[in-house]
Amino acid sequence: MAIAFCLHQYYFASISPTTALVDKVCRQASSYSFCVRSLYSDSRTPEADEYTLAYISVGVAYSNATSTQHYISDQLKLINVSGSSHHDQQQRLQMCSRGYQRAVSALLMAHNDLDSETFFELARLAGKASSGASDCKAAFKGIPPPAVLAKGNQDLMHLCEICGVVAKLFSGM
Repeated sequence: MAIAFCLHQYYFASISPTTALVDKVCRQASSYSFCVRSLYSDSRTPEADEYTLAYISVGVAYSNATSTQHYISDQLKLINVSGSSHHDQQQRLQMCSRGYQRAVSALLMAHNDLDSETFFELARLAGKASSGASDCKAAFKGIPPPAVLAKGNQDLMHLCEICGVVAKLFSGM
């Protein structure tokens, strides 16, 4: 444990100030390691300022949301092909589909908010996108959702949290 802490301290002592920004953001997220992995999935992150980091966080969230949305759509198509014996699953997935439509729409609006060079709506829109994943998670209350969907929901909620943290840092809140 002490070695890991020393390595962690050395790593962050030897990086550029822009990487310190990622550290600052991720320390405010509920999962530091998820936050770092997510932000560093974009090659622009090591040199990112707050503005670029906001684009990165929205982009990663959007990618997750659209990927999960496609998964839901594919699952609904499979149910339609197999017949009506999966009516309960179909209803749950339709609720997820609506939630993810709202999430994708909110993240597109967040991107447009960034294009207008403001962060006024970013935190609110990230919250709206996160609620789409929460609604999907709630649709499966009492039964386990497919593993891919459960991971998509959890990841989107974390990614939207990161967007909110970036928005707060940028706006000086």
